Amino acid sequence: MKIISANAVPTGENAENVLQIANDADLAALHASGALQGVERIELQFPKFTDGRAYSQALLLRRRYQFAGDIRATGDVLIDQLVHMHRSGFSSAVLAGGVDASAAERQFARFAAFYQGDVNEPRPLFAREAA
Repeated sequence: MKIISANAVPTGENAENVLQIANDADLAALHASGALQGVERIELQFPKFTDGRAYSQALLLRRRYQFAGDIRATGDVLIDQLVHMHRSGFSSAVLAGGVDASAAERQFARFAAFYQGDVNEPRPLFAREAA
């Protein structure tokens, strides 16, 4: 997962192929209208760290709508959320202001494996070990 510091947000990126989706957006309607076609990055907003709707949106984008591009978390993104974001389908995150990016990178070293499946590895641990 790519971690981006709040003060290091790249400027001048190609905003043509970027889609910002609100938390209350109907993903089925967006998909049906073809709004996801040609999009390279989708930005999902976390207005508060307690608002988890973007996790569900990322999961739906990856599993149901087979979106293969970058899904970026923006807004009130804290270190504690990063591992779950990655497991839900996010591929990059812009940290909230004042959050140390190097401490955020260390968060991934704390968890070597997970028993449950996720977007990246749908099989549970016992099925992976058996194979």
